[in-house]
Amino acid sequence: MISARVSHLRQRSGHESGRVTYVELFFDLVFVFAVTQLSHGLLHHLTPLGALETGLLMMAVWWVWIYTSWITNWLDPERAPVRMLLFVLMAAGVILSASIPTAFAGRGLTFAAAFVFMQVGRSLFMLWALKRHDDGNYRNFLRITLWLCLSAVFWIAGGFADPQLRLGLWAAAVAIEYVMPAAGMWVPGLGRSTTADWNIDGGHLAERCALFIIIALGESVLVTGATFADLAWTETTVAAFAVTFIGSVAMWAVYFNIGAERASKQIARSEDPGRLGRSGYTYLHILIVAGIIVSAVADELVLSHPLGHTDLKTLLVIVGAPAIYLLGTALFKNLTAAHLPLSHLIGLGLLALVASAGMVASPLVLSAGTSASLIVVAVWEWASLKRRR
Repeated sequence: MISARVSHLRQRSGHESGRVTYVELFFDLVFVFAVTQLSHGLLHHLTPLGALETGLLMMAVWWVWIYTSWITNWLDPERAPVRMLLFVLMAAGVILSASIPTAFAGRGLTFAAAFVFMQVGRSLFMLWALKRHDDGNYRNFLRITLWLCLSAVFWIAGGFADPQLRLGLWAAAVAIEYVMPAAGMWVPGLGRSTTADWNIDGGHLAERCALFIIIALGESVLVTGATFADLAWTETTVAAFAVTFIGSVAMWAVYFNIGAERASKQIARSEDPGRLGRSGYTYLHILIVAGIIVSAVADELVLSHPLGHTDLKTLLVIVGAPAIYLLGTALFKNLTAAHLPLSHLIGLGLLALVASAGMVASPLVLSAGTSASLIVVAVWEWASLKRRR
């Protein structure tokens, strides 16, 4: 088999071994576009079917990004072939992101082809890079490639299928890819791998995921600012802007005040970083990202109609976004603590109280209630940590 003669693996020793490189940050810019496309798509198709379709596309986008982050955890992005791989993946990622609004209409095959190209193509590159230099990880990527080829059949079939069948076929493809890590990528004849086989730089993966959270939060701020710029600046719209912006700041504080740093240290010290990387970052972070994307939709609804009537879908978006976010951060933080954080459970209870007044309160009042709930969570957690110290 054709393979790289020179090692393209990261050197794990030295002060700079785990740093996030500039080319990785450049690669992430594609996903600013992807997150924007997802939030706008949900806003324009705010129905149960639209939410289901957007959720499936979001899971696909996250999977492409997190798998690439695992790849650059092993490979050195300063090497020319690895850098070229990232540039090619960026180009495919732009096509993937541009196809999101009509992925269940006229550009289904384009989305599926771009996704399969990124997933399978990246894994084939890893086989080329690992063949002579890391036997254990090479076997892992043999398993991964076979699983991805299986899911590719459903992605491409869904691209050719009618929109009514496409959702089911793509759901099967997503299920295959999400089951794969939990199943240890088991393949007949090759067996299965364990998380102990996934020798990763935990600090690097933690930083990559934290930067993606920044990207998602940044998209929420952009939506808020762009919508606010097009409105007449009345007392009501200024109040709506203030409430939504404070909510974004509170979401940042909930994730970064304690959880991100503690988890980064935990995975860096762990004897089995692959387990935390799989559970905490690969799986649980999708809930956190989903909460931020839905929050961007909620912010736009609040800014556009701050004193309007609150229907059921508006209520579900405004209250559901921080609820999903708090649930995701609570489960993530539970991996590095003895129990679920009480502050987050209190926050979810406060959101339930806000939701109980949903049908009689305006979107602005509801948003103020959710922002206040997030502030309570952030302050409670900070005060609790300070007291322990």
